[in-house]
This record gives sequence, structure tokens and C-alpha cells, in this order.
Amino acid sequence: MIKEKLYGKTLDELVAVTKKAGLPGYSAKQMADWLYRKEINTIDEMTNLSKKMREKISSEYEIGLSAPADVSESRDGTKKYLFKVLSDKYIESAFIPGKNRATLCVSCQAGCRMACIFCMTGRQHFQGNLSSNEILNQFRSIPEFSNLTNIVFMGMGEPLDNIEEVLKSLEILTSEWGYGWSPTRITLSTIGLKNRIREFLEKSRCHLALSLHSPFDRERARLMPVQKSSPVREIIDIIREYDFSGQRRLSFEYILFSGLNDTPAHIKELARLTRGLRCRINIIRFHEIPGTELKSPAPDEAERFRDALNKQGIPATVRASRGEDIGAACGLLSTLEQNKQKINQ
Repeated sequence: MIKEKLYGKTLDELVAVTKKAGLPGYSAKQMADWLYRKEINTIDEMTNLSKKMREKISSEYEIGLSAPADVSESRDGTKKYLFKVLSDKYIESAFIPGKNRATLCVSCQAGCRMACIFCMTGRQHFQGNLSSNEILNQFRSIPEFSNLTNIVFMGMGEPLDNIEEVLKSLEILTSEWGYGWSPTRITLSTIGLKNRIREFLEKSRCHLALSLHSPFDRERARLMPVQKSSPVREIIDIIREYDFSGQRRLSFEYILFSGLNDTPAHIKELARLTRGLRCRINIIRFHEIPGTELKSPAPDEAERFRDALNKQGIPATVRASRGEDIGAACGLLSTLEQNKQKINQ
């Protein structure tokens, strides 16, 4: 019998579990406390439930935590964890230590249907949405769990394409009955889905990072096919309806490709596109992947692009490259593992 997993359930879902088991209503909060505050691994550790009730729940449910299948560690301290999901697929998450921060980059899908030409994950094609259990297991099951200060939904997959499970994960992370994290410790990165972004902005207070990569419609469409159905200007028009003047932060992710999207014309159009928005542009040097002609710029080219944006009044930074010696580009580790599994079959 395949048992249902308790870890990753919201309070409302736990209420349904307790009702089904014949437990009083307040038992749901007790269960949430065990799951998200006391770091238990078995239902039998829920000692404020009677032994009979624990046995009854255990007959249908399990906690549902699973350890990483593998880990690669970079010289700079970055670690990429490999997790098995959806029975036979693999995803990865990256732990990025810093001077005053410890950040985990989590995945929300196995593969991706967005088909961005610079992304290794997209070459796996879409293999399935992760459940909130599988999303949060990446957070809970690494050795650095208790030291984490920030989470970014920037791993494999498009978060808004799995909006229901992502929002459940954010609810558990930020609710007082869950982990109680401030939303300002969490950033969601999206390429922008017109029919989903408003739902995220209304139901969550977490930071938003929009993957831009070109301010020109035709060029962005070549890089990111989603531009055809969700034009970036329409996405930005939606964003303008929401308040980013307080603690909530808006940023634009801009992967720099040498000789492609790094001209003075791009800088001028970026200034026009973001005018009036309280935002920042994060410049990212391209991590090269097999089978593409796209090239990464030299460090000084990225810095010149940043300085030119700053002169236009746009706050911009160059994100430090981490983990290049262990395949920093998202999807490389999981692709390697899936290819290995195919060979062994």
C-alpha cells in the first residue's frame, strides 16, 4: 500500500486528515507543529496523540521525507543536491553559502515545458509537477537545513506553471503554524505567465524576480518562446498594479550573452521598459551548456553593462558565479543522472 505523505500538507489539509481519523479539530495544529517545528521523522514521535491514534494514522500516512540521492560540492562551498522524485525522475537543488546568508535554490518541476534555448532543464522536456512535499523536502532534507536564511524558487521548472503546489509550499514556509518565515526571505523567479502571475502577486508577499534577458520582443521570443503567449510588456503592466514600495522586492533577471543582448540599444530599451518601477536588474553571466552557440561574456563586459545601467538610473548588480566546477547551469546534474539511468536499464 502506498501511503499518503503528511509533510507538505497545509493546515486545512491536516484538518481533513484529523477529521477522517476522528481526532478533535485542534489536533491539526498539533500535527503541524510536529511536522514543521519539531523536525520529526516518524508519526510515532507525535507523542501528544494517543498510541491508538498514531497507529490509525500510520496505517494510511507517513511523514514522507527522503534524503538526497547524491551531492556534488564545489571549491567555493556551493553544493548541488540530487533528489529522486515522481518515482523515477530526478531534480536538483543548490545550497549556496555566503558571508551572512545561506541560500537554497529549489526546483518545482521535473523538466520544463517552457523550452528556453539557454536552459538545460528545458531540454529534458516536461516530466511532471512536483508536489509541495517534494518541493519542501529539498529544504528539509539537506544537512544545512537549520542554517538556511533564504530560499529562491529558481531551480528546475517554471514555478507559475505549478502554481497550486508552489503556493502551498509558500503558505507552509510563511504561516505561523508552519515554519513562520518572513516572505522577505523568499524569492520566486518566473519567466512570466500572463494567466498566473496575478494569482501569485495576490496570494503571496514573497519577492518577485522576472526573467527578462532581452527588452526587445522579437529577440526575447527567440530566447524564450513564452514571449509569444505572454509578452513581457503585458507582464510588466500587470506588475505595475502591485505595490513594491515597501519590503517586497522586484527584480529582473538578465542573463548576459556575449554579442547578443549587451548593446547600448539594449541598455536604452531596458531603461524605457522599467521606467517608474522600483526595481533592480540582476546581471547573470551565462553558464554555458552543451549544444548551444550562446557565449558567456568576460567578467569586465558584464561589469561595463552594469555600470551603463547604473548611469541610466537603474540599480544593477552582477551576480557572482557559483559552483561552475560542478556544473552550475541548472539541470546539468539531473540530466546526467537520467542519462545514466537509461544506459543502465
